[in-house]
Amino acid sequence: MSTNGRCPWCGTDPLYTAYHDEEWGVPCHDERTLFEFLILEGAQAGLSWITILRKRENYRRAFDNFDVAKIARYAEKDVARLLGDAGIVRNRLKIAASIGNARATLELYEQGLSLDQLLWQFVDGRPRINRWRTLADVPAITVEAEALSKELKRRGFRFIGPTVMYAHMQATGMVNDHLLSCPRHAALSN
Repeated sequence: MSTNGRCPWCGTDPLYTAYHDEEWGVPCHDERTLFEFLILEGAQAGLSWITILRKRENYRRAFDNFDVAKIARYAEKDVARLLGDAGIVRNRLKIAASIGNARATLELYEQGLSLDQLLWQFVDGRPRINRWRTLADVPAITVEAEALSKELKRRGFRFIGPTVMYAHMQATGMVNDHLLSCPRHAALSN
C-alpha cells in the first residue's frame, strides 16, 4: 500500500488522501470551518474519521452548511429531522451537543469573542510544529488540548473532550502533526 510518503493513517482512499493533502493540518481561521470541525470531530467520537468524511456533505446539507445562527435556532422538529437522516450519525446526544455548541458559539460572539480567538490562544496564535517520526509518537491528547477542552466545557460546549479537541487542533492546523517523512510537514512548516 503506497502512500507516496504521506502520513500512513490516510492510506490510499482518494477521499482520505485528498483530505490529508489539502486540508488536514492547514492553519484555519475561518469561523464556519472551525465550527464545522467542532461538530464533525464530536460526531466522530467512537467512530472512524473516514466514516465522518464520507458523511461530510450530508452533514453540510443537514446542518445548514454549519450556519451557527441557524443551528442555534433548531427546535425539537429539527432534532427529529436529524435523527431521521441516514446521511449523518443519528445519535441524539451528539445532535443535541451540535445545537448546544451553536448556542455556546453565539454566546461567545455576544461577548465579543470569536472561535478563532478562543481556540488559537491555546497555541499562542500560531501553529505548533511537531517533529514526529512515527504514528506511535503522535499523542492523543496534550496539555493544551486538556486546557482547551476545560475552557470550552466551562463555556457550555459539549462533546469536546481532550481527545476530540486534539483531533480538532490537528485538523485545523493549530498543530502540525504530519510525520517528518511526509511532504506536507515541510510544506506546512514554513
